[in-house]
Amino acid sequence: MRYLPLILKNCWRNKRRTSLTIVSIGVSMCLLGVMIALFHSFYLSEPPADEALRLVVRNKVSLTVAIPLSYRETIQHIPGVREVMIANWFQGTFRDNRDPKNQFARFATEPEKLFTVYSEYKIPEDQKRDFLRDRTGCVVGRNLATAFNFKVGDKIHIVGDIYPGDYEFTIRGIFDSPRSSDVMYFNKEYVDQALPERRRGQVGIFYILIDKPENSSRIAEAVDAAFRNSTAQTKTESEQAFTVGFLSLLGNVKMFLMAISGAVMFTILLVSANTMAMSVRERVREVGVLKTLGFTPGTILQLILGEACAISVAGGLIGYLISVLLMKGVADSPFGGFLPDFHLFDIPVALTCIGAAAAIGVLSSLVPALGASRISIIDALRSTD
Repeated sequence: MRYLPLILKNCWRNKRRTSLTIVSIGVSMCLLGVMIALFHSFYLSEPPADEALRLVVRNKVSLTVAIPLSYRETIQHIPGVREVMIANWFQGTFRDNRDPKNQFARFATEPEKLFTVYSEYKIPEDQKRDFLRDRTGCVVGRNLATAFNFKVGDKIHIVGDIYPGDYEFTIRGIFDSPRSSDVMYFNKEYVDQALPERRRGQVGIFYILIDKPENSSRIAEAVDAAFRNSTAQTKTESEQAFTVGFLSLLGNVKMFLMAISGAVMFTILLVSANTMAMSVRERVREVGVLKTLGFTPGTILQLILGEACAISVAGGLIGYLISVLLMKGVADSPFGGFLPDFHLFDIPVALTCIGAAAAIGVLSSLVPALGASRISIIDALRSTD
């Protein structure tokens, strides 16, 4: 702290170069911040209390392979299971699928169980009652209703593909959710009545509501054990793990995030190293003067490392703030409905971003800083750079 004023003064001796360096690091760090936030949300964050009470059962082979409806009775009798709800991914075409804005999650489910399993969904009682009474009715999330200006009573026409046919749904309710709610739920009986007999009695996934979060592992193992020797074995996992697994259909998401983060950090390292090398080369004679005044090699090393660290941290802080805005955009997009719950301002993510920026600053300046601290006074004063 003793030399902090001197470090900050040295940072701004070349204002243009420092400003451009901070901007460059900030732009790079904003992308790194988004990658870190996604990685933390997918693999490291704890699920909310309501989500921790839900498990998802699917076919062990793939999400696209159905499991028998008869499994529900067996699952329902496992100790700790409070409710079992069917949810089938509907897909279909709404308006024009070529426009990404028209793509949102659509599930055929059991209306009488939906607001029990998803207790965090809030909907007026009259709308909930109308949804239960109308087989062709549906409910949509607040975000989806806002995006398309949907109102209660509006019609939604969807052309089925996984479930062939033309379906018209009437919006009977709009629910609020603590997370992104670009999703639509409707009665599976409306779809089932249009299916051929051979396709009935098949389910995409079961959502299980359990009694306590600490029982989730035991219940998941019990469900999978019950169908281990069947022709359609199951995989039971937390809702957060299921969401990540759903996204893994796009590829190795974890490797993708890590690869981009590594590339971004390497780029920032090169930018910062170039800046610090230029800065130290211009001040070789100044280092000689400081040594003449009694500054030790260790102090010279600290001054240069501190300067690089300050510039990088400034860029990292700016980059993190930009990444928060970008993550808000991601959360509000149709893709946001597939993300696990996350906080825009997440302290672990912020500390990771700023810590990475500080580490990059130190590493990028270490070689020129060591060279400057070891140079003799005579060689430094003779320098003509």
